[in-house]
Amino acid sequence: QVQLVESGGGLVQAGGSLRLSCAASGGYFINYGMGWFRQAPGKEREFVAAISRSGGAQDYADSVKGRFTISRDNAKFTVYLQMNSLKPEDTAVYYCAVSVHGSSWPRRPSGFEYWGQGTQVTVSS
Repeated sequence: QVQLVESGGGLVQAGGSLRLSCAASGGYFINYGMGWFRQAPGKEREFVAAISRSGGAQDYADSVKGRFTISRDNAKFTVYLQMNSLKPEDTAVYYCAVSVHGSSWPRRPSGFEYWGQGTQVTVSS
C-alpha cells in the first residue's frame, strides 16, 4: 500500500509562486510514474502534470505548460510541482497520485491507482 502526503499549498496573489511537495511511503517509489491533478469546486478532477519513474519524461496539461514544472527526487521519495505565474483559475485542491505504469499514463484519474488527501491552493486576483 502506498501512502501519499501533499504539502505546500496556501494563499497567493496572482502572478505569485508556490511549490507543492508530495512525500510517498510504502510501495516502490522508483517504479512509479507520479502525477498531479486538481479539482476546483463544482468541477471534475483534471490532469495537471505527470513524470516518469526516472524523471526523464514530463507531461503537462496545456493550461499549465510553461508555468508549472514537475520534478522528483527518488532518494527522498518525493515529487514536486513548482507553480509560477499563478492565476485565479489555478485555484483548486491539488492531489498527487501514483501510476504503477512508470513511464506512460492516461491523462485521467482512472489511470492512477493511489492518491493523497490533497492540498488547497488559492490564488487571489
